[in-house]
Amino acid sequence: MTGGGTLPASGRLLAVDWGTKRIGLALSDPSQTLAQPLATLTRRAGRRFPMAQLRAHLERHTPVGVVVGLPLDEDGHEGTSARAARAAAELIAEKSGLPVALWDESFTTARVHDAVHALGGRPATRPHDVDQLAAVVILQSFLDRRQTG
Repeated sequence: MTGGGTLPASGRLLAVDWGTKRIGLALSDPSQTLAQPLATLTRRAGRRFPMAQLRAHLERHTPVGVVVGLPLDEDGHEGTSARAARAAAELIAEKSGLPVALWDESFTTARVHDAVHALGGRPATRPHDVDQLAAVVILQSFLDRRQTG
């Protein structure tokens, strides 16, 4: 459950941007060329990963694999958030039966915030959109890297 080689080369992929409050989702097209926002799952404090909510999206969109963002720190090490994302990835693989790849998502949310600001928006007023866009950035970078090898 690491690199992109474990995921099928065609068919939709679903990306997960792990967060302690919200989990952004994005979906690729069947040719795995473009990522688009899908949804934001809400986590309640102290509760488990919202697997039932995710399962509904998996059943509806039938992806062939899942890409989970792994938030590494500045030195490329795994902290608390990365360990939580890794645990979520393992749960998704176990409960869905789909192959799951972890993908470095360092500073993804910060890049989305910068982009929203550059377009004149305010991320704080639309946090669900930010989470989905972060998932899009994760998935699109994964797809682009796969295309270029």
